[in-house]
Amino acid sequence: MYYVIKKQPDSSSQCFIGFKVPKYIASKNNENVIFEFKKDDKVIRKWVKFNEIILLTDDKSFYLKTMAKFKEVEATQQKLINEAQAQLVKSMETFTETVNAEIDEFEEMRSSDDVPCMLKDMY
Repeated sequence: MYYVIKKQPDSSSQCFIGFKVPKYIASKNNENVIFEFKKDDKVIRKWVKFNEIILLTDDKSFYLKTMAKFKEVEATQQKLINEAQAQLVKSMETFTETVNAEIDEFEEMRSSDDVPCMLKDMY
């Protein structure tokens, strides 16, 4: 059995995936590795670019250790993202409250003679 860690270049929430595969085909003349799986007694082939493969090994222990390390880093970074998103929500709420307070204050003084607003002649 072989163990693979592959980059997920088109995903911002998951940077890598890991899987096991019974067979692979690789060649120096090709920029892809072909992984063969069996599903419902059918052989399925999946082409993966060399530059998307982080690890291809038959050492299950090393694979598991590497996956654990990557998942730990991913979890730490996800926690930072969640905290930043919570802070962004707070900042957006503060922004809206501040701007609305400024607009309300302006609307209260809009009818004074110091403000050249043509709307005050209409109401």
